[in-house]
Amino acid sequence: MFWIMTALMAALAGLLVLAGARRGDAEGELVTPAVASAELSELDRLKARGLLDEAGWTVARAEAGRRILSARRDTAPVVAGGRDRVWVLGGVMTAVAAALGLYLLIAAPGLPDQSYERRVEEWATRLDTLQPPQIAAVVAREVEQRPDDYQALTMLGVARSGAGDPIGAVSAFRRAAALQPDDAGASSRLGQSLVRVNGGAVGADAEAAFRRALEIDPGQGSARYFLGEAALARGELAMAREMWAPLIAALPAGDPDRAGLEARLAGAGS
Repeated sequence: MFWIMTALMAALAGLLVLAGARRGDAEGELVTPAVASAELSELDRLKARGLLDEAGWTVARAEAGRRILSARRDTAPVVAGGRDRVWVLGGVMTAVAAALGLYLLIAAPGLPDQSYERRVEEWATRLDTLQPPQIAAVVAREVEQRPDDYQALTMLGVARSGAGDPIGAVSAFRRAAALQPDDAGASSRLGQSLVRVNGGAVGADAEAAFRRALEIDPGQGSARYFLGEAALARGELAMAREMWAPLIAALPAGDPDRAGLEARLAGAGS
């Protein structure tokens, strides 16, 4: 079936090219230089006889000029001949033959198709060699078998974050937070994923998750940091200082992160 569809698509592509060449430039209004000159001269005569004022003559000439520029010129359309059709069809057949030869050379046409489930099973036997999307697929299969497992859902959220799937990570972390509503880490991870989905901005959903994390654990550093970011974005400097003060105090005097937070607070207050 695959090769039948490939051959049909290749033939269709060749026919479309030939049809386009045969049609050529048949569309559009034909405007010869003589017709264009006569139209502009007629406008000049109407103005000279007082039938067009200055403003009307200017507008009419501009409109005529636009129409002439957009119209088709008096040129012969390009039409494919018999030899051209042979070259096009020959090129299409050569491309198909080259693709088939390349497939037979480097592929394994006799190998049966492997279902996605079987590939995931194979990936599960060699986790140390997998790419992040493959790891996420393996963990997702585990979550299907244990949908109420908090640890599995947390691992799925982390795996999807690493695979560049923040929306999928939000789904996993939201389910994990629902299973453990008193876990500050679950709410904080959910908020961070929501921030990634929102392009780095702390939206209302993320802020609610961070506030929930801070209610459970006032020492939740990530929640404090992002709540300070949200306060700065709204111009609430006092709230930002309240959120970041414990973070600044916990960092050594020479730590660049501490200096960065202090500089941002100072810049917002100036």
